[in-house]
Amino acid sequence: MDNAVLTRLRENDSVAATLARQRAELAAIIGRHCRTDGPSETAIPGLALFRGSTTAAPTCTVVPSVFAIMAQGAKRLQVGDDVLEYDARHYMISSVDLPMSSCITCASANEPYLGFALALDPLKLAELTAALPQKRAILTVDRGIAIGELSVDIQNAALRLARLLDALGDIPVLAPIIEKELLYRLLTGPLGARLRQAVIAGSHSQQIARAIDWLRSNLDQATNIDHLADLANMSRSSLHHHFKALTAMTPVQYQKQLRLQEARRLMLVEDRDAATAAHRVGYESASQFSREYRRQFGRPPASDVADLRRNGG
Repeated sequence: MDNAVLTRLRENDSVAATLARQRAELAAIIGRHCRTDGPSETAIPGLALFRGSTTAAPTCTVVPSVFAIMAQGAKRLQVGDDVLEYDARHYMISSVDLPMSSCITCASANEPYLGFALALDPLKLAELTAALPQKRAILTVDRGIAIGELSVDIQNAALRLARLLDALGDIPVLAPIIEKELLYRLLTGPLGARLRQAVIAGSHSQQIARAIDWLRSNLDQATNIDHLADLANMSRSSLHHHFKALTAMTPVQYQKQLRLQEARRLMLVEDRDAATAAHRVGYESASQFSREYRRQFGRPPASDVADLRRNGG
């Protein structure tokens, strides 16, 4: 074995050891600050921690633009027909709001799933993107969610942000500085193009984001493809093509998932009955709502919500 190969092997071993040490420290921090299963907000704006002691059934939610890693465990995500799996060696980014289902696939009481998620601020991303050497608009559209292999630099920035939870007085000054470094690492990393696409003025991803914003704000309105195409400044065919490229769904499929998830929230959190929730999100037919709800969540609305309440969902 020549010297160059030996050097690469030693470097790889050193990187792996550094990543393992970082993960162990991050796991300890999350464990201290998130002691019960579920999400836990933190004193750092936009940062949430997660714990899961079991491999529970999939949960459905709308995931906003976010950077997420885990210090322990593994997870499976489904967006449209796409299935993504990642573990503590990887990170996830989402550049747009996406309805998805997620499931913890590796966790136990002794070694729980421990997660870290930082909301990505589009304005901060846009400011940093404008400062990068390459300012040319990106016209291609990649999927709005992706999994990448963690680097020492990315995980180190995340770890230093988490350390501030043990030094609350430092958060107002240091958290913005460390967050800026983390965003820079993400923007210049292998998945950075997806984030840059979402904030560069005139990019197809930003145009599609305008259509997504309208769908999210007008759940009770029928999907009008011509109106969405006008908002995105695209033809109908371009809208369909780029919308599916970004979200793995058509506009109609995207809106349907948003409607069903909002109806579920209305029943669970605001104690609305199924008929009221269905009407609030734009369904005119109760039978159609019940049919599509069961297809999405596996059970009729009433029994699904009752089960969620029993299990503290």
